[in-house]
Amino acid sequence: MKFDPKNPFNQLPLLPPDSEVETKAVLKACIAARTSLAELKELCDFLPNPTVLINSIPLLEAKASSEIENIVTTTDRLFRSAYELTEPTDAATKEAIMYRKALYQGFLSLQQRPLNTTTAIDICQIILGIEIDIRKIPGTVLKNDTTKEIIYTPPVGEKLLREKLSNWEQFLHGWREIDPLVRLAIQHYQFEAIHPFADGNGRTGRILNLLFLVQEQLLPLPILYLSRSILATRTEYYQLLLKVTREGAWEEWILYFLEAVHQTALWTSSKIRAIRELIDKVSEDISEKLPSIYSREFVELLFVLPYCRISDLVKTGIAQRQTASVYLHQLVTKGFLKEIKAGREKIFINHQFLNLLKEGD
Repeated sequence: MKFDPKNPFNQLPLLPPDSEVETKAVLKACIAARTSLAELKELCDFLPNPTVLINSIPLLEAKASSEIENIVTTTDRLFRSAYELTEPTDAATKEAIMYRKALYQGFLSLQQRPLNTTTAIDICQIILGIEIDIRKIPGTVLKNDTTKEIIYTPPVGEKLLREKLSNWEQFLHGWREIDPLVRLAIQHYQFEAIHPFADGNGRTGRILNLLFLVQEQLLPLPILYLSRSILATRTEYYQLLLKVTREGAWEEWILYFLEAVHQTALWTSSKIRAIRELIDKVSEDISEKLPSIYSREFVELLFVLPYCRISDLVKTGIAQRQTASVYLHQLVTKGFLKEIKAGREKIFINHQFLNLLKEGD
């Protein structure tokens, strides 16, 4: 049956694809992507305090993934809201915060169960902040942003959608003879083509990508900033997804996806190295200029919580309230931190770290 974008694509083929997916070009691209991921994994394993990454990189991922859906916020607004300094007043910041929460909850859920349809539903519910389930009624279509022309109508009918999701689950956990990164690319297309929810499919699918990498033990934490690459090549991303539907062009799609993984892993590794170097430099400078207040634990806290309160030092046992206040003000005097007011509280900002996170975005 010829593909018609205006009719539901109920004939969406089941996985695995009929055509050869591990071509010579794909296998060569896999080597590069696997090598860069292995380097990133090693960097994560040797970072003294991985909480630094969990608290920062997923926020950048949340911002970029939301921006792909034209939900745009600023890094500053996002970080302030994430550290509960201010209530997010704009919808874009709220949605990015919910994305980060969904990613973290999905990561925790892997300890109880492998990825499945329930995981996807839970993630989508957190992202949207509402109860949502598999689509039961027709009417969902994808349109060209500029022309408003319908370019894809996903399958309809809850029973059919659940059958296709069941097949998607089986592919996630089976077919081990296919390289996991190739399976990652294939399952991402399939999830987006099934389009099981009325809203939130793109963001849910991108979180599932990161969780799959953790599940397959290719990364210990969901910190691959993959949405950065997709955002930079958004038009190509959507074109290649559609080309698989229309022409079965799996190789082009898989090569694109593997390159995105490769480049993002290189970028994330570079960022982690820079973070580690900055932690070491700040640690060395504080021990030299303010030896009486220095401890490695204190320095690392300033990176775990780049928007730091006096109470944070008290909670972690670094110092009592009056001493904590003195410590933080000394760091402001020496230029390590900047001080702002948020309501009645004083907030101490690790501006060097935040500037580093923003670089290249």
